[in-house]
Amino acid sequence: MKALRFHGQRDIRLEDIDVPICGKGQVKANHLLDLHEYLGGANIVPTTPHPLTGETIPVTLGHEFSGVIEETGEGVNDMRVGDRVVVQPIIYDGTCGACKEGLVNCCYSGGFIGLSGSGGGLSDHIVVPRASAIPIPDSVSMEVGALVEPLAVAWHAVDTSPYKPGDSVLILGGGPIGLAVVQCLIARGAEKIIVSEVAPKRREFAKQFGAHHVLDPTKDDIVAKVRELCDGQGADVAFDAAGVQAGLDQAVLAIRARGTLVNIAVWEKAASLHPNHLLFGERTYMGVLTYVTGDFKHVIDAIASGQLKPDTMITRKIKLDEVEEKGFKTLVNDKDSHVKILVEVAP
Repeated sequence: MKALRFHGQRDIRLEDIDVPICGKGQVKANHLLDLHEYLGGANIVPTTPHPLTGETIPVTLGHEFSGVIEETGEGVNDMRVGDRVVVQPIIYDGTCGACKEGLVNCCYSGGFIGLSGSGGGLSDHIVVPRASAIPIPDSVSMEVGALVEPLAVAWHAVDTSPYKPGDSVLILGGGPIGLAVVQCLIARGAEKIIVSEVAPKRREFAKQFGAHHVLDPTKDDIVAKVRELCDGQGADVAFDAAGVQAGLDQAVLAIRARGTLVNIAVWEKAASLHPNHLLFGERTYMGVLTYVTGDFKHVIDAIASGQLKPDTMITRKIKLDEVEEKGFKTLVNDKDSHVKILVEVAP
């Protein structure tokens, strides 16, 4: 079968590999979709054998995708061929301290389908554990289903943060995750969402998805402007979906006394944070990672009910053999015009 494989920074190749075999407790799907390691190199993709998958580069990419069940393994009785699903891609051991506490996203040996081995969405077929395949209702399209994963990241971030109704919120970055946070906050009735984003088109996307104020950090004094918009105090909660030093420097000073800065971004290099900026003001800096059991279902239900309307996040559709030229490179060279590029995989 065809699979898009990551070999290193800016090195992805469409290759022929063996079709995976569906085993006990597993389901096999053919499917759709996804980006990140292409630019930064192997930040998450293992360069030594992963402790759970045993795989290292090259690995098949794609961790944000929907699919159709084509085969079920022994012991799978609640899913049928033809069922439409999204895949929750976390790989975990189930035995470490974090897993025993239900924090599978924090598994000490964890990884992700499509990044750490075990196949990926950018291939003709994939086999995953039954528990990873989450059914989607007929009212949710396959295309929108492929957006459940990034929306679940945002849903979990808002859930884990101290955000409460009436709070003012600053979001750094108007990329896919930042825009997903905007939507999840709007779904919960947020009335003051401020987005800081460099790219003009993505600032427009932020407005379209419901941000109440959109700032340009290359022109606006973010700290002063946020304080002005928040009664002179700063935002109650800030979400960093950008992962750049300049943004971190601004955000930690743009939150109010006892405000919280929530990091969602995967950083490509180390950052610095002066502890005194937290100390004076008793501010909190916290990290949130991906999602936990139930987040996918919450997002799917919110889409089905109309609370979330993410359709316009998909800004282009391409085929598997077009991914590098029309997918990854487009998101690099024409970042202003795109949010998510959907890859349609037809086995």
